[in-house]
Amino acid sequence: MTEHPETSSGLPRSLRNFIIAGVAVILAIALFIGLNTETGEANLEVQAEQATPLEVALDNSKPTFLEFYANWCTSCQAMAQELQTLKNEYGESVNFVMLNVDNTKWLPEILQYRVDGIPHFVYLDGDGKAIAQTIGEQPKSVLEADLQALIAEKPLPYANATGQTSAFQAKVKPKNDDPRNHGG
Repeated sequence: MTEHPETSSGLPRSLRNFIIAGVAVILAIALFIGLNTETGEANLEVQAEQATPLEVALDNSKPTFLEFYANWCTSCQAMAQELQTLKNEYGESVNFVMLNVDNTKWLPEILQYRVDGIPHFVYLDGDGKAIAQTIGEQPKSVLEADLQALIAEKPLPYANATGQTSAFQAKVKPKNDDPRNHGG
């Protein structure tokens, strides 16, 4: 009977090779799963697809939380998971609308709400009237307090707050008849 040569660890060489191969397979599977897990960008795309369309939100008499975002925006990506949690919790009472600033379709809204940094959030009452805005990364607790006040039709406690933003420039400039140009 032949004996298996042992390694310095005391394990037979064939068992050691089997363990190494098993670990390699496990690591390869973990890497594959890790690479296929949704990134912040993919998560934003999925959330945007599931968001309430703006036309529906403006017509259904519910208050609306309007989010201007971009897939490349690191602040938007950082907030994506917390916003999804808020959407799950308050989605029955509030429209969650997402408008991608890279889509020129939303240029009228970008100009109307003066979006110059993202994420940019606009709170609309049930009549579609803008009652408050916040810009940049906001803690979940701040967004939640504002959403609760929006639902209760009370003043938003953190309205007009500014956090970390990603720079944004509209692809098209407003015409000279824009009132912000003061006739210039």
